[in-house]
Amino acid sequence: MLLGLPSTLLSIITGFLSSSSPTATTSPSLTPLTFHLRHQHAVTSDSRIIFSDVSQLSSFGPETTYTIPRKKVVVQKPSLYANFSDARDLRRSQLEGALDVDWWEDEVPGPALGERDALLQFANMAFDAYYPDNTTEWYDVGGDGWNTSTPWGWLPGEDGMRGHVFVSSDNSTVVIAIKGTSAGWLVGGGGPTTGKDKLNDNLLFSCCCARVGPTWSTVCPCYKGGNKCDRNCVENALVEKEDLFYPVGLNLYTNVSYMYPDANIWVTGHSLGGSLSSLIGVTFGVPVVAFEAPAEKLAANRLHLPTPPSTQHITHMYHTADPIAMGACNGVTSSCAIGGFAMETRCHLGQVIRFDTVNRLGWSVDVRTHGIKFVIDKLLGPESEWKEEEKVPEEGGGLWSLFPGWGKKKPEGDRDERNSTKRTRQIPMPKPAFEVEGVDGVCTDCFSWEYGDFDDPATKGTFGCPQ
Repeated sequence: MLLGLPSTLLSIITGFLSSSSPTATTSPSLTPLTFHLRHQHAVTSDSRIIFSDVSQLSSFGPETTYTIPRKKVVVQKPSLYANFSDARDLRRSQLEGALDVDWWEDEVPGPALGERDALLQFANMAFDAYYPDNTTEWYDVGGDGWNTSTPWGWLPGEDGMRGHVFVSSDNSTVVIAIKGTSAGWLVGGGGPTTGKDKLNDNLLFSCCCARVGPTWSTVCPCYKGGNKCDRNCVENALVEKEDLFYPVGLNLYTNVSYMYPDANIWVTGHSLGGSLSSLIGVTFGVPVVAFEAPAEKLAANRLHLPTPPSTQHITHMYHTADPIAMGACNGVTSSCAIGGFAMETRCHLGQVIRFDTVNRLGWSVDVRTHGIKFVIDKLLGPESEWKEEEKVPEEGGGLWSLFPGWGKKKPEGDRDERNSTKRTRQIPMPKPAFEVEGVDGVCTDCFSWEYGDFDDPATKGTFGCPQ
């Protein structure tokens, strides 16, 4: 095939192929793990994390056992959480010489998300998190052991972040699933709309304390007229209320790591639960799989989270007909505003698996497509409407792509009949979020707002959110 080329070009290409072709030495494949629902997690009225054990014979929820393939995943962890916390405090205080975080790059067993079924398993875990079991007793986890407490966390009038904990059969890996917003019109179930869910949505994903229109009551006093929002006020709003879910999520992760000190921890969730999972993943450097999550990059900045060198261990899956994940469910006439939610952000962290259901499947943009059950049924389950597989080029790149089949034997079933140099995928390729959502690699939230120091000097340093 190469013999007809000029000798100079032949020598260049031959040298390139010999030095740049994919090597046969790869890390041993990791065996899939089977996970069982082991615990429920919830929060008491005084913000304590509590757990209840779930018997493997329990049948509440659609399923409780899942098998997930694995691969090596590179994560960025702070060498010490105390170092991360100190750096965050200095950023909040706007002091000179902000502390640099010593990031530790590690390669850990993580989820392999190249196939539709792997995403489906996580989506089912996220769906399960909406299901309660009112029959078990709750307990605290502390240094003195296991203390039985009064049942708490799933009664009809109770608020707070909650969900499930799945553990692999060999106890090597734990998946924390976090429930999203309990609003029937948003997710198609999950119980009544709760005040704390809505408060967190409106603080984390709005441009200025849910100031959507002149008739709205904002969730913090940071709006200063026109398109102005006080920067310090809106940042303090995310850290000064005890019932906000980010610090609760940190406590949840700490409790689970105490229960399973030798285990790898992954985090998943849908909607608000997915965004919280991402924020936990940035803080502790653990793999995350989030579904239809409102964009959380702005919240991470306002929380002053130190930025790791990479956030590609966080994977967002969403589709283009979901106005919440796309950041398009805004304005006074939007479905979100009618429901009392200000979902205005559009820039995610990590990498994105985005299904273009508007152009590929002809779906209309509709808030009813946001629910996790809808995503499972229409995109990930056996009756998925996403039938056509996407063609992707062979690995190698560069001049190697001129001869993609040279010297390689393709596995059976991996050949496209129309183009033997390409293989197919069941789901879109994951791409960095800034490539998918940005313009020239830059994604901007709330561009129409002006942020600055607009507070009255007489009240500067004070903060108060409506209860």
